[in-house]
Amino acid sequence: MAAAAALLSAWFWDERFWLPHNVTWADMAGRSPPPGLVAWAFPLALGIFAVRLVFERFIAKPCAINLGIQDSGPHRPQPNAILEKVFTSITKFPDGRRLEGLSKQLDWDVRKIQRWFRHRRNQDKPTILTKFCESMWRFTFSLSIFSYGIRFLWSTPWFWDTRQCWYNYPFQPLASSLYYYYIVQLAFYWSLMFSQFTDIKRKDFRIMFVHHFAAVGLITFSYMNNMVRVGTLVLCLHDASDFFLEAAKLANYAKYQRVCDATFMLFGVVFIVTRLGIYPYWILNTTLFESWELIGPYPSWWLFNGLLVTLQVLHIIWSYLIIRVAYKALMRGKVSKDDRSDVESSSEEEDTTSNSTKGNFRTSSNGANRINGHIATGQWAEEE
Repeated sequence: MAAAAALLSAWFWDERFWLPHNVTWADMAGRSPPPGLVAWAFPLALGIFAVRLVFERFIAKPCAINLGIQDSGPHRPQPNAILEKVFTSITKFPDGRRLEGLSKQLDWDVRKIQRWFRHRRNQDKPTILTKFCESMWRFTFSLSIFSYGIRFLWSTPWFWDTRQCWYNYPFQPLASSLYYYYIVQLAFYWSLMFSQFTDIKRKDFRIMFVHHFAAVGLITFSYMNNMVRVGTLVLCLHDASDFFLEAAKLANYAKYQRVCDATFMLFGVVFIVTRLGIYPYWILNTTLFESWELIGPYPSWWLFNGLLVTLQVLHIIWSYLIIRVAYKALMRGKVSKDDRSDVESSSEEEDTTSNSTKGNFRTSSNGANRINGHIATGQWAEEE
């Protein structure tokens, strides 16, 4: 067993994969970030999660109440064992045939059964107060970490000259301020993974879990490979638009629609400028070309750049969706709301009939709304 573990460790930490040519782990001893320090992200993530709970209860919730946001949930349906069994065991969206069968079995009107299922689905969704508190926490953290990142990077040489990311690589010291910035970012994404299992489950649970897992993987990989200098640039650049997005959501929940629309448009501009302009010109240029010139390619270099190029493809897709939502908002005069968990309207359900064509149209409409909601609320698999 010990021999197998040793072989697995030797295979995983193969110098030919992780390190540039003619560099060994012996050369790196005492001259690179200690791998064990990354483990501090776990207890720090639990601390961040605890701070979030305190923040939401004693700061965000009073702010929401002062803004007139009430902790009132949706209307609860009357208890019905048969419908509850169908809801929990079979389907939350019964088709026309099942609705007719339930109508005969219960001697209820079809519209009454539709209304019951709508209210039952809404019962599991978070209130506006809950979403406001969550967004206020994300806004506060995003603004704080972005401010710290800008302040830290402003005094670093690689912020002004990206070639400095590769001078003397991989033998670059890990300053305490750089480590704190990196480990807090990693801990935050770990805390998001923890909180997904305690928060109210939403439609994009799996997508967001994969996103958070990918973010943790990228941050950890760049730390272990000592690409932390360029990693700080990537992190700070992606933080630049997040707090605008959360501010737009806060304004939407508080029913300041004009502020919401303006802030969302500002978010869209910052997102597109940073992800389609600065990211390829600043980040990909240094990771692909300047690093090739100064240190040359090697296996983990290819993997790192492959992930960054994939991220750029996602930036293009997300920017297109943002532009589409912004265009629709201008046409309607209102930004799309968070359709991941908002309470369903009565018209949506009552317009559903047993006709299969109309049922398919309803499914397609909900899919489009979900995309718009993800863009308007920033819940996509990136954030990143």
